[in-house]
Amino acid sequence: MANIVHLSSVHPRYDTRIFVKQCRSLAALGHAVTLVVADGRGDEHVNGVRIVDAGYLPGRFRRVLRTTGRVLRAARRLDADLYHLHDPELIPAGLRLKRLGKVVIFDSHEDVPVQLLAKPYLGNWSRRLLSAGFAACEEYAYHRFDALVAATPYIRERLLRIHPNTVDVNNYPMLQEFDGAPDWDGKVAEVCYVGSISAIRGIRELVRACELLRSPARLSLVGSFAEPALEREVAHFPGWKRVDAHGHLDRGGVQAALRRAVAGLVTLHPVANYLDALPVKMFEYMAAGLPVIASRFPLWQDIVEGNQCGVCVDPGNPAAIAAAIDHFCLHPQVARRMGENGRRAVETRYNWRGEAGKLASLYEALLPAHAGRTAAAPPASSASSASSPTTTAADVRPLRHP
Repeated sequence: MANIVHLSSVHPRYDTRIFVKQCRSLAALGHAVTLVVADGRGDEHVNGVRIVDAGYLPGRFRRVLRTTGRVLRAARRLDADLYHLHDPELIPAGLRLKRLGKVVIFDSHEDVPVQLLAKPYLGNWSRRLLSAGFAACEEYAYHRFDALVAATPYIRERLLRIHPNTVDVNNYPMLQEFDGAPDWDGKVAEVCYVGSISAIRGIRELVRACELLRSPARLSLVGSFAEPALEREVAHFPGWKRVDAHGHLDRGGVQAALRRAVAGLVTLHPVANYLDALPVKMFEYMAAGLPVIASRFPLWQDIVEGNQCGVCVDPGNPAAIAAAIDHFCLHPQVARRMGENGRRAVETRYNWRGEAGKLASLYEALLPAHAGRTAAAPPASSASSASSPTTTAADVRPLRHP
């Protein structure tokens, strides 16, 4: 088994993709897994994963200029067999680790050049310059790493032009978190939205839709507003009286919200970085046996309507969103049938078990090669050898989040 370190200067320590899925799946395979974060909450050991805190510094510039250095120093002290990086600002740290002879993977959670083009707080020329600059950074850095991981097939196809050893590890749900059949007799006239709340994620249209409902449905919001001013704005909409804003909830709270609801909403705006995204919430709704009300993007239509597990609407049309909510609340038998279709699709295709297998296979391919290079290296090399894991992807059993 290998000594593996995941690095993030941005994400919370219990991030779903990094900690809940990747780190705990690798620990369940028997690897020694450490996650380095920078949140100021101290070190701990949770579910077989060691968490090392590099310390928190407020402000974006401090994070980029100083926190990344702290994360790199912590990484070097750990002297791992393999480093798995999760943030663009850690790319220079990854290059430094490569110069030290380490195996380094970069995990691209987003299509960053496209994401930068959608930043509303940047001017048009600034967006273009930053996007082109980051694309050039990718070209320089990524092919020097040992492998790339992409969060979607679309990102994988783009990165394959830079590095041939690129795999997609999708944010599909862990079936263990959704192991009970929905109790449709216990549901209420309620739909839910789970995730970060912002204008481009459609919050204005969702609350406007609540003004137009014919059914007694309520909207359950699970997540935090990205902008306090936006929360104050939509709280003055007439439809807000139909909204229950819960704020951020732990995994248990999210599960409770999904158990109450008759449908899940993911009506994001058609900005470039959403059109080919695979939202975690969409698949979690499906895993929970809920029909999905999603934006009418071609990829999402293939998933939602192709599996007959929901409907796709114009995300800019509150009346269309309201009609979809009313349809499921007034016809629970339709909601139940579509929810069952979505659950079957997750069980057969869109689940974390298969993605964990991809990640394990990538590590198996990289670590023996690194062990061979280490054996041939001069004695002064600090890289340590690692044996190939013998556990197969089918043996991965991620543990529950605390």
